[in-house]
Amino acid sequence: MDSRKSIRRILRDLSANKITPAQAFETLKNLPYKDLKFAKLDHHRLLRKGFGEVVYCEGKSPAHVKEILKEIVKRNGQVFLTRANKDLFEYLKEGFGFLKYNELARIIYAKKEKPKSKKTVLILTAGTSDIPVAEEARLTLELMGNKVKVGYDVGVAGIHRLFDRMRDISRANVIIVVAGMEGALASVVAGLTERPVIAVPTSVGYGSSFKGVAPLLTMMNCCSPGVTVVNIDNGFGAGYFASLINK
Repeated sequence: MDSRKSIRRILRDLSANKITPAQAFETLKNLPYKDLKFAKLDHHRLLRKGFGEVVYCEGKSPAHVKEILKEIVKRNGQVFLTRANKDLFEYLKEGFGFLKYNELARIIYAKKEKPKSKKTVLILTAGTSDIPVAEEARLTLELMGNKVKVGYDVGVAGIHRLFDRMRDISRANVIIVVAGMEGALASVVAGLTERPVIAVPTSVGYGSSFKGVAPLLTMMNCCSPGVTVVNIDNGFGAGYFASLINK
């Protein structure tokens, strides 16, 4: 796709009153992408989705990530790299000293957005081992301009700990529940609130949890209404979806 020719054509049509400004905008918001040969960077995702392209780092070479990052910084500076390890961060920081890294969340970023809404997203985890996935969700939400509260290690093995968070549960606009093992916490929380619950199964657990498949199935078979489920260990997906609801 030659986006330059397309944009010129749109501008000519707009100038000649062949199309309206609204029609021109609808067309432009789907253009362009930058073809880096090994990747096609979608610069107009911000217009279409309200948030720019997020880069998934696992499986990409450091050199490829660096080239993608250069293009992002050149265009809009909204840096959000997920599933990044510390070695990659150190490699990128040599040329981009403004970068920050959250090791638990495995996210490289430039800056957090100021909260755009007073509505709060609450993140609950069943156990301490679920925190890395929860932190990925938390930082995703903060980078997208959301106000976040957390309640960690409040699983059903000591359910009184969850009841101590009832005030936060009642005040939240959206709730993310992160749990491994059997994944029962999402059902319990959904039964206590009218708010939408996003359930995140984690790969935490013994052999028969099948690296997150058991809690995934539990959450998908939840008898409490109002629950949606994302993929195993997908804190980013949960945070992104919660941000859409929060808007």
